[in-house]
Amino acid sequence: MCGIAGYVGKDIVLPILIGALERLEYRGYDSAGVALIEDKKLIVEKRKGKIRELVKSLWGRNYGAKIGIGHTRWATHGKPTNENAHPHTDEKREFAVVHNGIIENYLELKEELLKEGVKFRSDTDTEVIAHLIARNYKGDLLEAVLDTVKKLKGAFAFAVITVHEPNRVVGVKNGSPLIVGIGEGENFLASDIPAILPYTKRIIVLDDGEIADITPQSVNVYNFNGEPISKDVMITPWDLVSAEKGGFKHFMLKEIYEQPKAVNDTIKGFLSTEDTIPFKLKDFRRVVIIACGTSYHAGLVGKYWIESFTGVPTEVVYASEFKYADIPISDKDLVIGISQSGETIDTKFALQFAKEKGAFTVGLVNVVGSAIDRESDFALYTHAGPEIGVAATKTFTAQLTVLYALAVRESGDRDNLIRLLEKVPSLMEITLNSSEEVEKVSDKYLKRKNFLYLGRYLNYPIALEGALKLKEISYIHAEGYPAGEMKHGPIALIDENMPTVLVAPQDRVYEKMLSNLEEILARKGTVVSVGLKGDKVLKEKSADFMEIPKVDEPITPFITVVPLQLFAYFIASKLGLDVDQPRNLAKTVTVE
Repeated sequence: MCGIAGYVGKDIVLPILIGALERLEYRGYDSAGVALIEDKKLIVEKRKGKIRELVKSLWGRNYGAKIGIGHTRWATHGKPTNENAHPHTDEKREFAVVHNGIIENYLELKEELLKEGVKFRSDTDTEVIAHLIARNYKGDLLEAVLDTVKKLKGAFAFAVITVHEPNRVVGVKNGSPLIVGIGEGENFLASDIPAILPYTKRIIVLDDGEIADITPQSVNVYNFNGEPISKDVMITPWDLVSAEKGGFKHFMLKEIYEQPKAVNDTIKGFLSTEDTIPFKLKDFRRVVIIACGTSYHAGLVGKYWIESFTGVPTEVVYASEFKYADIPISDKDLVIGISQSGETIDTKFALQFAKEKGAFTVGLVNVVGSAIDRESDFALYTHAGPEIGVAATKTFTAQLTVLYALAVRESGDRDNLIRLLEKVPSLMEITLNSSEEVEKVSDKYLKRKNFLYLGRYLNYPIALEGALKLKEISYIHAEGYPAGEMKHGPIALIDENMPTVLVAPQDRVYEKMLSNLEEILARKGTVVSVGLKGDKVLKEKSADFMEIPKVDEPITPFITVVPLQLFAYFIASKLGLDVDQPRNLAKTVTVE
């Protein structure tokens, strides 16, 4: 959840660290801090709040340090305070640590250290790491780290520097992401690729149980036993422009508008590698999709497509529930884990569990070299580019693209169905060209406190996704339901103060959706509908109508979701909220 950055090299470190943290802020923004080594002294500056608070505290200071580590925090242990912000140090302030993840046995370790007379400054689990490394240090930082990780339990990544070796950064990965960036006379550590894109595209992805020992001239990787490991250097396809706002007010809006390209690139990527897919869905007794949040909603849509086009029974399970639910899994099952980052800890653990049970595992990810990519039996990729906004948009529709293409691959009507998919980018463009109309609708609902979202069949998951987007970024309560369930409870909530968003393209359940509309109107409810251009009935009966172009039934989810994304965005933006970094949320969830 947190963001780690580290640098050692020929340039002044502070601007590099601050820039890296700004590009990692989607990973956490409760507090931020840096630790530098200058003239063999450790300089630590950290502040509660967003990175701008840290920048203010550093204003006017001229540090010449060329080594440092930085951190942007999403709190797990201890409230967001200056004291709990990273980096954390030992008592003598000779070692500094930044950390992502959870040390599960930190209370036990803390008790041991307290008995030795160690005084703690924070409420975090991270501080035990700094004290342990200081205790274990005998002249070699790598050896001290190796002795320390043997005592740690949990999923974590951390980076450490010490005044005793002011030309060395050591990074550890065990469950939480950490990469190494390779430069010329300089090297980098980071939680994610965008942090270091301005400086290098040459990446080493660390695996669990690995330690990177970096200096300006070298990168050496070891396992937790201290044995050297040979690692491949990957060239990332991402560029800096794709990780910047490009003139848009927010990353989220930019990424909504990037969806036609993301879908088109993902179609091309899938079709170019389709022949290399080593399995068929029909070879398995069933497909089980595991995911969290928006990726879970993509999986729900994928279930309809897989069952419709292949006849293979498909289940969709929350990754956080999967390994605790006693779901029978065997080698007759195909398990697909969906995660935009490829690092979502619940999905990763669920896939590992499925693999142990003998299932064939497939990771559907947006980041090549991510944990789920490497640990799955096979990986499928979206080609959405970096997504910075916490609320997923383009990665959702890119995930839909892969799921659709995978399902129709085994259909007798494969070619016609692919041609439908290839229409999606242009239909999205048309829908985005009507964003001003969606903005006008959003103006009317800024003061509402509750929403109900309804859909059926393929668009039931889109109702869930629309409600999630509104909750995530506007903090307005919204619930998505299958429309047929409305009369089994939610109908009690409907009155003139409770708007209902109806996702109702003219598909096989259209008449049923019109019946729902009438039931809402009979109870003085307000209806905001998403429907096809030229739908006079829906337009006349709805208080507000968000129009999409005429679209064939199988691909409706790609298009109906766009106005719902825009609707949520405009409401949150007009309320003056932080659209890209909504409170309490982080982009990549790497703790259970």
